[in-house]
Amino acid sequence: MSKRIAAAFFAACALACPAMAQRSLTMGVQTPPSALDPHFHNTTNNTMMLMQIYERLFELDNKAVPEPRLATAMRAIDDLTWEVTLRQGVRFHDGTPFEADDIANTFARIPTVPNSPALYTPAVRTISTIEIVNPTTIRIRTHEPNPLMRFDMAAPFILSRRIHGQNPATSDFTSGRLAIGTGPYRLVSFAQNERLELRRNDTYWGPPEPWDRVTVRFIPQAASRSAALLAGEVDLIDYVPVQDVENIRRDPRFALFEVDSVTFVYLFPDSMRDPSPFVADRAGNPLPRNPLADRRVREALSLAINREAIATRLYNGLATPADQFAAPIAEHRLPTPGPLPHDIARARALLAEAGYPDGFRLTVHGPNGFFPSDQNLLQALAQQFTRVGIETTVQALPPANLFTRATNRDFSMFMTYFSSYLTINPLRQVVATRNPDIGFGPFNRQRYSNPAIDEPLRLALTTMDPERRQVLTHQAAQALQHDKGVIPVIFLRNTWAGRRDRVVYDPSPVNHTSAVHARPPN
Repeated sequence: MSKRIAAAFFAACALACPAMAQRSLTMGVQTPPSALDPHFHNTTNNTMMLMQIYERLFELDNKAVPEPRLATAMRAIDDLTWEVTLRQGVRFHDGTPFEADDIANTFARIPTVPNSPALYTPAVRTISTIEIVNPTTIRIRTHEPNPLMRFDMAAPFILSRRIHGQNPATSDFTSGRLAIGTGPYRLVSFAQNERLELRRNDTYWGPPEPWDRVTVRFIPQAASRSAALLAGEVDLIDYVPVQDVENIRRDPRFALFEVDSVTFVYLFPDSMRDPSPFVADRAGNPLPRNPLADRRVREALSLAINREAIATRLYNGLATPADQFAAPIAEHRLPTPGPLPHDIARARALLAEAGYPDGFRLTVHGPNGFFPSDQNLLQALAQQFTRVGIETTVQALPPANLFTRATNRDFSMFMTYFSSYLTINPLRQVVATRNPDIGFGPFNRQRYSNPAIDEPLRLALTTMDPERRQVLTHQAAQALQHDKGVIPVIFLRNTWAGRRDRVVYDPSPVNHTSAVHARPPN
């Protein structure tokens, strides 16, 4: 039964059976959003909370198929023109009607949000004008062909010109004053890093959601999330701690919801500047040049990683070794090149060849509470780098702090993840030479730049022929693979656990934890 059919079914049951009308859902979620501004930070932990309050023109389902939301249809008139049919009868939570000029107003705001760690600019980068044909039809004209337009239109949340104006402040969303969307839930309250309270939007244009109230508790500590589930304090948790998975699987009170994800963990070395802040010689003295700028050193770091051991021992099979900078099901990924090698002797030889026979010191930064066992993974990587002669320490930071500092280029190397159904998307967002004017590299926090990636990528992003686009995407991906501009580590398997008598969850490959993916068991 699809989510929306299920919602309609439960709504009908609620009308027939008043006792069923009041249903609540409490979720224990690892990572809080950094803001309720829907354009402030393009990241999973923000998006999954915002998708309950706001809506996009389309929403990608769990198989990457665009489903209609505020738009009901979209077609290409020619390579530079897209016609979009808008849904009629939609209102924002305060009763303001959704109108065609809300689209242009929203898209104009996206590149201008101040202090954003990662803007949604790639989604609107090719748009030159938006024409209102009639109240329910717009035409989007682009300055170049955009083969990813259907995916791009499933990215930005839509705001109201009347409610939000042209330059709303991020703080006004997070305070709740402007947290007004068209989505299936309305904001009740938000306490940063603590909890989010929602209630069902009873004037929603679609089938009503089955939950009358939703409470999201932000519980970054893995053990505390499990304890809250076991104690009955929450109905559902995400990022089930690896060490708890089998015990929960065997407990008849609970159900596990699992899916292979489109999420991959990677390391991003600072290879573009001298000096780099967190590298030194073995005595702790500054180095005259940045070793991470040498491709041989980056290859040595990759060779030092025992990905198979990490996947099987640290993650107990809830991860697999990464072989490239694209998820296993991503469109146009490289033909499987085989596992990335683990070779300590070769790593040491490359360090010596690069002029570091005695190695050097390195501090790696990463998140604490962004994905399962992230801090333990940092420690495991540090131990493996130390074995080849790179004496490594780690600093784990709260995600919001980590990404703010990473955006400021504070680190020599940091660890994070990316989620995408497309190989071309992380290429354009993470490793393309940063250019805010065209939406390239919003996540390129190390300012990496490689013409061998940029040139085929630029062509791929304007090529409507899928076969030609695949060839060009492969060229860019191969150039990245060779240069080790980023170092892939593992692919994650997403897990949720819930009380069998309370909730059934539709697991999300992009790792969204949201009430819109949950329904009662009967």
